[in-house]
Amino acid sequence: MGVEAQMTLCQLQEQIKVSIESKNNAKYWIRAEISEIKNNFAGHCYLDLVDRPAGGDTVTAKAQAIIWANTYRLIRPYFQTTAGQPLTKGMHILICVQVQYSALYGLSLIIMDIDPAFTVGEQELERQKTILRLKSEGMFEMNSTLELPLLPKRLAIISSDQAAGYRDFINHLHLNEYGFKFRTELFNAPMQGNIAPEGIIETMDKVAGRSDEFDILLILRGGGSAQDLACFDDYNLAANIAQFPLPVITGIGHDHDYHIADMVAHTSVKTPTALADLILDIFVKEDQQIIFLSRRLSLSLHTRLVNESNNLKSVTNRLLNSYKAGIQLNHHKLQMLEQRVRSNNPLLLLTKGYALVLKKGIKISNISQVEVGEEIRLIMDGGALSCTINKKEDESKS
Repeated sequence: MGVEAQMTLCQLQEQIKVSIESKNNAKYWIRAEISEIKNNFAGHCYLDLVDRPAGGDTVTAKAQAIIWANTYRLIRPYFQTTAGQPLTKGMHILICVQVQYSALYGLSLIIMDIDPAFTVGEQELERQKTILRLKSEGMFEMNSTLELPLLPKRLAIISSDQAAGYRDFINHLHLNEYGFKFRTELFNAPMQGNIAPEGIIETMDKVAGRSDEFDILLILRGGGSAQDLACFDDYNLAANIAQFPLPVITGIGHDHDYHIADMVAHTSVKTPTALADLILDIFVKEDQQIIFLSRRLSLSLHTRLVNESNNLKSVTNRLLNSYKAGIQLNHHKLQMLEQRVRSNNPLLLLTKGYALVLKKGIKISNISQVEVGEEIRLIMDGGALSCTINKKEDESKS
């Protein structure tokens, strides 16, 4: 090889640079995933970009990218306002770049513009894939089929003890105007960022190991940006919520978005305070039901007592009337019997001129019962006569 064919590394790099940049600063729209992102003190933004096949984890390409400070000042607020979140690790973006090559630093991409609509669409597409996967695996409505306890008083709470939403929930629940008492236990977990899904799942496993000690599981967040809440669209977290052995109620604290964690939970509300109200309402309704049933029972007992009292009075009156009628009937019978006795009283006949004939104290009524010379006694009105029979006359022979 001749000396004239040799070149230095710097010369080679320069030829590569000329070859790449000879395109008259051409711009390219490319899709990529952010694997790292850093902002420096000068206001520049440095990104590591990767490319992966659809649904895969293998990195097929890498590149470094830069957004110069003067461009970043314009792109950053526009992207965050439109996409609802800042540029973050793991985000898929569509960017307009110019290729730059340096002999010292190699190839890099200068980002000139970003399309936030692409990122929003990619995220929504990923959400829909997760929802369809949960449905196809039969988990989407699994937790909602669990029966909510009649009076859930033992509450397991997954949140951060530093979260304002958690404090709002505790104050609103325990200082309720009705005097209802609850037992709450906090299980601390990270509630935002890429580590949140795994951290919440680990905490859920702890609660599941003590599921017999609780009635329901509450997941509280207390609001935040779209980026903060993006972790609640994670498939693994949603799958664990769906399959949890206790009813799960979410109060993540968002007014506009509805996350997959909310969809697979037994019940979801917008804020931790609203979640406290939901639980209190359950107790208020049961309390009102008890009052209603108590009043209904009291009224029923009163009505029953009145009816039974009226029935007793009616029976008493019937008995009295029957008793009086019986007395009157028996009195009438007694009068009739008395009249018959009086009418058959031999003493009454004596007043009419008749006499009662006794022989040795025994009544006789026929002449054949006495002989001449025997003594008889005649009972008459006003007294009695002792007589001796001197003669018998048989009226039937005369």
